[in-house]
Amino acid sequence: MAITGTVTSSGTNIDIDSIVSKMMAIEQTSVTKLQTQASALQSQVSAVGTVKSMLSTLSDAATALTKPTLWATKAAASSSAAVGVKVSDSSLASTGSFQVSVSQLARSQSVSSSAVAATDGFQAGTLSIQVGTWSGTSGSSPSFAAGSAASVDVAIGEGDTLTTVASKINAAGAGVTASVVTDLSGQRLVMRSASTGEAAGFKVTASGSGSGTALSGLAFDAPGSGAGMAANSVQWAANSVATVDGVTVTSATNTVTGAVPGLSLTLSQLSTDPVTITSSTDTNALTSAIQGFVNAYNNINSQINSLTSYNADTKKAGLMQGDSMVTGLQTMMRRLTGSANSSGTFTTLSQLGISISKSADGSLTLDSTKLAEALASPDAVKTFFMGTGDGTANSTDGWASRFSTFTQGAVGTDGTLDTRSASLQKQLDANSDDQAKETDRMTLMESRLRAQYSALDAKLSTLTSLDTYVKQQIAQWNKSS
Repeated sequence: MAITGTVTSSGTNIDIDSIVSKMMAIEQTSVTKLQTQASALQSQVSAVGTVKSMLSTLSDAATALTKPTLWATKAAASSSAAVGVKVSDSSLASTGSFQVSVSQLARSQSVSSSAVAATDGFQAGTLSIQVGTWSGTSGSSPSFAAGSAASVDVAIGEGDTLTTVASKINAAGAGVTASVVTDLSGQRLVMRSASTGEAAGFKVTASGSGSGTALSGLAFDAPGSGAGMAANSVQWAANSVATVDGVTVTSATNTVTGAVPGLSLTLSQLSTDPVTITSSTDTNALTSAIQGFVNAYNNINSQINSLTSYNADTKKAGLMQGDSMVTGLQTMMRRLTGSANSSGTFTTLSQLGISISKSADGSLTLDSTKLAEALASPDAVKTFFMGTGDGTANSTDGWASRFSTFTQGAVGTDGTLDTRSASLQKQLDANSDDQAKETDRMTLMESRLRAQYSALDAKLSTLTSLDTYVKQQIAQWNKSS
């Protein structure tokens, strides 16, 4: 009789890669979870860094309000364009006003030669230029006193034109400049001292020989004789002269420094009427510093609001929603903002026009009109922010001093923010270690699974061979029967 039966064979077609990959994908979820946690931690580290940077800016803004140099800043104004004024040193400038009259502006010396043809060549020789001071210029025989700088010799070649002479003078660096001016009569050499002031005068001696136009025509060493360039009109070098509240002051330039402590005057024209100069506390600088604090406060306040927010519609929380460190920092900032000084003309920020916004975000608003009214008494506002220190060091009883102390502590080494950053970094390091361990575990697991399935595949291969043999035997038995 025939023998019947079946043997099921799986063969050797096991897809080991597919099986192992799917199993490892399941195991990968643990690493993915750790990576998600690491990303969140890294975002928090970045957020804490941003908050620290903003708080540092706020700290700088608060500290600036405790600096004596800020409250000593002066501004100056002039009643006329005839006299400009700027503050050169606020620590020296005092508040008040004074009057300035300008009777003379600073001048350089200027002389010109007689006219010659453009093609005329000069004798060979030397022009010797000496800078110094002319005196007695209102008389017929002015005298010259040489300055400290040595005279400069300019070599002139035979046949040099006036243009060439001017170029050589300019290249010599003798303290004068030369130019050629052409009029109906021909060309003239104009020499001008390089700077203003009576000590910037000069004389020119000439020595020449040979053919050509005499070099003596370019000399200016005997003004009373009318020889050389003295034959033409002369502008003598002069200092500027002004009176400050009746006191005469002079300067080699049209800028007067040192006459009024901390202020620099610029004289631009003669004044028939006195010009009033006023020096006062620079309220613009003070307003800018106070506005800078308000801006810095609002920036970090807005950042913290964003980090700790919760959107009920999207059910999405901010990155650090519920974080006690961040919310505690904001709470302390708001508490300090509302704190009051125990004494002084001004005791609260609101009296200066700085108040908490009526919106729920807790930002500050600045009433510029109210602040301007308060700054009409700058010393009182200074006392509010700085305290009553003597100015040799930051005091501790002023409002800004207290705020500065708090913020400096928070952003300093081992402060609140550094401590939180270190804690987050420690969690990141631990997370990195866990990821490494998981990766190692999965590597071993994958290796083990591949070995197990490879062994199974080999076993199935053996069984397949046996299955084929059995089938052949059954077929043979069926034929025999």
